Amino acid sequence: MTPEREQSSPEDKIRQRKQAIRLRVRECRYQQKDKDRLSRRICRKLAELPEYSNAAVVLFYADIRSEVRTRPFLPRVWQDGKQMVLPYWTNHRLDLFRVDSLGELSTGTFQILEPPPDWCGRGGRKVDISQVDLVVLPGVAFDRRGGRVGRGKGYYDRLLRAARADTALVALAFECQLVAEAPMLPHDIYMHKVITEAAVYERTD
Repeated sequence: MTPEREQSSPEDKIRQRKQAIRLRVRECRYQQKDKDRLSRRICRKLAELPEYSNAAVVLFYADIRSEVRTRPFLPRVWQDGKQMVLPYWTNHRLDLFRVDSLGELSTGTFQILEPPPDWCGRGGRKVDISQVDLVVLPGVAFDRRGGRVGRGKGYYDRLLRAARADTALVALAFECQLVAEAPMLPHDIYMHKVITEAAVYERTD
C-alpha cells in the first residue's frame, strides 16, 4: 500500500474528530446534574422565541437517555394551537407524522417514543418536511455558530436538506454539550439557533 493510500482523507479526519467529540460530550451530558430543572429552563426559552410563536407546524423530538427533556413540554405545543409532528425511523430514513396526543405514541426504534408502525399506511397522518415551520431537534454536541454533531447516522441532515429555506432549525442542548468548534462535513446542516440553559446562540452568517 502506498503512503498516499495509508493517509486519512480530510473527510475521514473530520469523522474521527466527530467520534472523539461524541465520546467525550456524551459522558459530560450523562454526568449533567439537574437535567429536569435545566430542561424546563431551556424549553421556556424556546417558547419565548418568535420562531415558536409564529410556527403553525412544529417538528419535535421525544427525549431519550440524557438528552434535554422535551416530553413535559410536548402538551404545551398542542395547547398553543400548533400541529405537532414527530419522526418515525423506517428504511434508514425519517418519516414524519402528525401526532395529536402523547397517548398515540409507542416505544420504537432506538427506544424512542414515536408514532406506531401501522401509521406508515395512514396517508392523512403523514407530513412532508416542506410543511414544517419549525424544527426542534437534539444532537450530541454543538458550537455557538450552529454547528451540530449528531449520533452519526445522518438521518436529520438528509431530512433537513429538503426543508423550506424559511423553516427555522432550533436545537436544544445543555451548556456542557457546547464545543469550541463542531467539525462539519459539506452535507452537514447548521442550526439557526442553539438553546441552552445559559443562552440562545444564533448563527449570524
